[in-house]
Amino acid sequence: MKFQVLSIVPHAPHPLTGELPTAADRLAQVLELGETAERLGFDAYAIGERHAGPFLSSAPTVLLAALAARTSRIRLLTGVTVVAVLDPVRVAEDYATLDQLSRGRLELVVGKGAEAGHFDLFGLDEERQWELQREKYELLRRLWSEEGVDWEGTSRPPLKDVTTIPRPYAGPPRIWHGSATSLHSPELAARHGDPLFTANAIQPREAYARLVAHYRERFEAYGHDPARARVAAGSGGLLVADTPEQAVRRYKELYETKVAQGFRPHLEGRAGYNTPFRTIEEAIAGGPQLIGSPEQIAEKILGFHADYGHDLQSITVDGFGQSTAEQTETLARFAEEIAPVLRKEAPSTLWAE
Repeated sequence: MKFQVLSIVPHAPHPLTGELPTAADRLAQVLELGETAERLGFDAYAIGERHAGPFLSSAPTVLLAALAARTSRIRLLTGVTVVAVLDPVRVAEDYATLDQLSRGRLELVVGKGAEAGHFDLFGLDEERQWELQREKYELLRRLWSEEGVDWEGTSRPPLKDVTTIPRPYAGPPRIWHGSATSLHSPELAARHGDPLFTANAIQPREAYARLVAHYRERFEAYGHDPARARVAAGSGGLLVADTPEQAVRRYKELYETKVAQGFRPHLEGRAGYNTPFRTIEEAIAGGPQLIGSPEQIAEKILGFHADYGHDLQSITVDGFGQSTAEQTETLARFAEEIAPVLRKEAPSTLWAE
């Protein structure tokens, strides 16, 4: 199994103290964490993309470019690139530039995004979200794999004999499809023989297992070798303690206050927005949150693996407003006490091809 650190760069007051770092300090923290992830041996670091709400991730290309300059090995991913609201020509240009700067370390995770409201921000009809997602993704795919592209569709003006510059570093970067609630993304990934990245962040495991099962079934139905179907999985935040009992004592107030503050009543009933795991005990027992002792967390991830068969596990350590030192300690404990167990029990050939 391979391991990724993901930040969607939340920027909200600390759940318990109310402290709020400046935007500059928060962005510096994200970059420092990326350098730490490389030093600790993580395989990838990802930046999300949000255009609404308390986040500072509206320009992931800028953050990833800064990180490319500070690192030399770690792969740089997105989580997700909200291609449904973007111009595919601009996406092709920006991320190919980043691919060149990082000398081929870039991979995209594309999706329609999980933040209600960004379609209005870009003057787009949310009712067309899946149509826009499919059409723009398929154009991006052509722009990276072809030159002199002629194209006509409904999401932007036609193109005639277009070759985007720069070209990617060593051929088209791998594109994953982020999937949280709908079968549309697994279907699109399967059709094109692309890998799937399931959010695995808020809902019960069965909801995500359904998406992965659909992807694997359709991947083979479209004529692709099922052995080449790759899956990655996220998680709902990582909090490590020496024992399960200590985890509950140490993090109960932090976790439950954060959940209560983040509850969005206007989105109640819409999958993927409000976690049903309101107490820390519920989150530990059945949620995608990784909270507990190292042994407990390793066992939970192996449970994910039994249902998803995933190659890449993504973790998040900055979702609860903890300090840089606390986040670094959490990453180090995962790298030293949890990752070796998972690499042994669930080996993967991802990025070894």
